[in-house]
Amino acid sequence: MENISVTELKKRIDSGEDLNIVDVREPHEHAEFNIGGILVPLGEIRAMQVDELEDLKDQEVIVYCRSGGRSGQAAMILETMGFQNVKNLTGGMLAWQEQIGR
Repeated sequence: MENISVTELKKRIDSGEDLNIVDVREPHEHAEFNIGGILVPLGEIRAMQVDELEDLKDQEVIVYCRSGGRSGQAAMILETMGFQNVKNLTGGMLAWQEQIGR
């Protein structure tokens, strides 16, 4: 698992790059604030219920959560499921809001 910083991700989003971003938080957290990732809560990843992500196994997948802990777990689980290029957003949404804002 590699890490990606919030500034690097923001740069890539702003440049219009086509990214696979996955929010592993709970639905209420996603509703409060998100950066456009698809919502697949960590519990679903733990249960290996990731049908919506299956087509991304050979592509870069960037996972994020509130602080980087849950997304780190999600990244490791996805790797054991055969995902080849998973990146964890360092610091999660807390770092995003601190460094980038809303």
